[in-house]
Amino acid sequence: SSARETIGRVAAGAVARKILQMYNNMEVLAYVSKVQEIESDVNDDTFTMEEVDSNIVRCPDPVAAEIMLARIDEIRKAGNSIGGVVTCVVRNVPAGLGSPVFDKLEADLAKACMSIPAAKGFESGDGFAGTLLTGKQHNDEFYIDPVTGATRTKTNRSGGIQGGISNGENIVIHVAFKPTSTIGQAQDTVTRDGEQVQLRGKGRHDPCVLPRAVPMVEAMVALTVMDALMLQNAQCELFPNQASLEDRPNPMGTTAEREGGPKEIVDASTSKPISQRVDEE
Repeated sequence: SSARETIGRVAAGAVARKILQMYNNMEVLAYVSKVQEIESDVNDDTFTMEEVDSNIVRCPDPVAAEIMLARIDEIRKAGNSIGGVVTCVVRNVPAGLGSPVFDKLEADLAKACMSIPAAKGFESGDGFAGTLLTGKQHNDEFYIDPVTGATRTKTNRSGGIQGGISNGENIVIHVAFKPTSTIGQAQDTVTRDGEQVQLRGKGRHDPCVLPRAVPMVEAMVALTVMDALMLQNAQCELFPNQASLEDRPNPMGTTAEREGGPKEIVDASTSKPISQRVDEE
């Protein structure tokens, strides 16, 4: 399939990112972290969109970006293609998004990202690198933040998701993209008639899809997190301390039709949870 179809996803993702920013100042940022064996050195907690867009490779590490660009140009001149990895970070994520069994947050993120053309691998947190560690090394130990009083983790090897549910730390994922299939070098293939022939790509083709994949990954991650937030919104009261419905980015009031009467707006901040109402009845 052509990556052109992702234009609709990217547009929808832009809306989702805006809503996430309005809700909890959540940020969804992706960048090219690896081209072949060339790896970038980026602080996932501090890099900015401006740094990502400062070069055509979309890598916030300027030194690595130059080396990546030189490698891509070398491959292009040879009529070949290469792949690599896109890393995506979601900041200011509230704890509790996702489900522990059938709708794990990392599983939904994997499904969304693997639907992108040329995507061939997915990692959450340390991913496969975690297999080289012991449990003591890999476990994210908890502590109480002395400034905010919030429960945090000393490390983030789990990538902000534990047991399928966000833990309040940054969500960090990695998506691997294969080299572009269409290249300028001759390759053996078979026609529909069963004839063995050689195929050589013609026209303009990307020697590396990674820079174009960055906004696609951002969009799919934003849509997935937004979906998880809406599910949580439907199940729990995310805005219990805001009395005014007008002040809420996503109003919690529901419209109910009563027999013989007008519609009534029910304020969820003053209504009792369903479980409590059932017990009282």
